[in-house]
Amino acid sequence: MLTLTSASSALTLFPECKTQRRRFAISAAADDKFPSFLPKQMEEIKDPFARKLATRIERLPVNVSFSEKSIMSSCVKPLIQSNQNPVVLLHSFDSSCLEWRYTFPLLEEAGLETWAIDILGWGFSNLERIKSCDVASKREHFYQLWKSYIKRPMTLVGPSLGAAVAVDFAVNHPEAVENLVLIDASAYVEGTGNLAKLPRAVAYAGVSILKSFPLRLYTTFLAFKGVSFDTGLDWVNIGKLHCLYPWWEDATVSFMISGGYNVSRQIDQVMQKTLIIWGEDDQIISNKLAVRLHCELPNSIIRQIPDCGHLPHVEKPDSAARLILEFMQNHSCQKKAQLAPTEEVVY
Repeated sequence: MLTLTSASSALTLFPECKTQRRRFAISAAADDKFPSFLPKQMEEIKDPFARKLATRIERLPVNVSFSEKSIMSSCVKPLIQSNQNPVVLLHSFDSSCLEWRYTFPLLEEAGLETWAIDILGWGFSNLERIKSCDVASKREHFYQLWKSYIKRPMTLVGPSLGAAVAVDFAVNHPEAVENLVLIDASAYVEGTGNLAKLPRAVAYAGVSILKSFPLRLYTTFLAFKGVSFDTGLDWVNIGKLHCLYPWWEDATVSFMISGGYNVSRQIDQVMQKTLIIWGEDDQIISNKLAVRLHCELPNSIIRQIPDCGHLPHVEKPDSAARLILEFMQNHSCQKKAQLAPTEEVVY
């Protein structure tokens, strides 16, 4: 499905970090030792890329106004610092940073300073004492993490609902976002809809269904084009690891009854240059909405990936990585051209 060497052509985009290939190869040869805070079921995952990325997950303390104590927040930090501004990867609804298991090493191998961040309420953060996981809480938490650790304008990448998170964040904190990459964006969903009106007891019942194996297996085969049954099973187990934490239900119900993300009115406020990536065979969000998004975003370009479903960075990581790298290279070249002094012509 994926070979790391497929990114070798992209190394010419960021030639200053060719040694990164060697560093990744060395780390990949080591025994997988997972952080103690990950669910023990991580040991049962077969996917070698998920296992390798999981060894790099760590928790960083993040201070927020809605918690007396720091939130120990999960992410994958970059191995290197680059002269380029960093790329920060968000994940889709009810997922984790392991969603980037195939594309993350390709971006890092090409020399990008790459972060993968777990959105508050999902992923592997410690949420034992957190009562609120609404949109405002997610935004504040991400901002404080950025302010404390990333500290530079970033290329922010959001797939599916993560695209809504990215749009909301870019509009509210434009100083933190240099440009955007939106992948099969869930930009026109009106929050959680009628789910926000459910009684709390009914909401908890619905959440228990959300983490059920049959539902997640169905959505996996709906999201991806042509995935084998064995692979699909492993991907389901990867996708539901974070649901095993005791606080997952509380966090998810908090998000559901808060109303969720509704960013359709924010789209025309996005001033950052934006790359829209879309799988042509997306069975979850129509690619007609990709065209609409392209028309409504003031400064955007669109690229579609053929023979690909809802999550290109999982299904077609080589293509997703190449498009992100080319977008960042073009942006970097434009910045350099703008900063270059103009020569005075003497007649």
